[in-house]
Amino acid sequence: MHRLLTGLLLAGLFTLPAYAADSVKIGLNYPRTGNYKDEGLELRRGALLAVDAINREGGVLGRPLELLSENTASRAEQARANVDRFASQGARMVFGGATSEEAIAAGQRAREHGLLYFATLSYANEVTGQAGHRYLFRESNSALMSARVLGEYLSWHMPRRRYHYVILDDAWGRSMESALRQATGSTDRARHGRTALPTGLVRREQYRDALAKAAKSEADVLVLVLLGENLQRSMRLVHNMGLKKRMQVIVPNLTKSVVQQAGPLVMEDVIGTEAWTWDLPKQDNNPQGQAFVERYIAEYQEYPGSTTASAYSIVRQWADAVRRSNSLDSETLIKALEDHHYSLLKDPQQWRAFDHQNVQSILAVRVRSRADVMADPFKQDYFEIIHRMAGDQAAPSLDDWQQERGDSLTLQ
Repeated sequence: MHRLLTGLLLAGLFTLPAYAADSVKIGLNYPRTGNYKDEGLELRRGALLAVDAINREGGVLGRPLELLSENTASRAEQARANVDRFASQGARMVFGGATSEEAIAAGQRAREHGLLYFATLSYANEVTGQAGHRYLFRESNSALMSARVLGEYLSWHMPRRRYHYVILDDAWGRSMESALRQATGSTDRARHGRTALPTGLVRREQYRDALAKAAKSEADVLVLVLLGENLQRSMRLVHNMGLKKRMQVIVPNLTKSVVQQAGPLVMEDVIGTEAWTWDLPKQDNNPQGQAFVERYIAEYQEYPGSTTASAYSIVRQWADAVRRSNSLDSETLIKALEDHHYSLLKDPQQWRAFDHQNVQSILAVRVRSRADVMADPFKQDYFEIIHRMAGDQAAPSLDDWQQERGDSLTLQ
């Protein structure tokens, strides 16, 4: 068992009565099973590292921080029920999720309990757009932010191409397709085709039919708006069918765990976006980010991914807001977070006041060749940064946001 987990368990065994009574509790909603279980593991690792770091520094308001965690299996109804459980256990904040539906459902229930909810891996524009409210913050980027950095890169380097989209028919899939079509000028569905896969269990023949349709098209760019095991399975078929030989594959939201599970040979040369990579702190000369990377490597003997970094940053930022405001009250913390600028694992970021979206730079990345990946000591140096867009350029403007909101022009 990893040293961090062992240390936390031993600490709990020797100090359980006082710790249980005096700790400040936070709740992690994460998929331990299901389509996004690999991403869930990364979320939990990032959360544990943050809790350990905060407790080494003296805890929160002089009290130890305790992480509660529950499996969502990537189901919105379970994520909502978990929030009830966290609230009954005295949690003061909840975060996590691997789908936008989870974030929206759990965020609404958290508001009913007077708890802040921080969304991770929840890319649909609706999360901080139409479904946004005062108690919901999103650390991860929106679909629009990914689409804008990809659209700019593709317009410069691959202009006038024909696209074919394969999407998961959920809030993020539809949101991402719409945003990327706008950003790449591929809105004409007669020319730029699509297939929508159902949510839940997707059968192998459904993947194969969708990709066969793409293969028969005249497209030279294949966009896979998929995540988790859905993406892993479809990419293996893409590789076996030889589609990468004549089509550039775009995966709008890449993660370390997807490349790791599908394999670098299957994923090499795929283009997508990330908010953070393990070597970004070194490139940007960021001591805090580099210390986080070194701590993770020492604990797990591998590189951290952006999913881990997101969970770590959320816990650290919430604890920082508690410290700055000297309060655990949600309303007080909302005021402390809104329009707060900070630097932690990368260049400056901001919790924007009008929509509670985290505004940060977004990276377009390409998966390195298998030969380059295998030459790395951990065989996990997956991403080459090929383009970067500033957060205020990538994020929707106030006017964009209010157009989506309609009559509700402020967070309630």
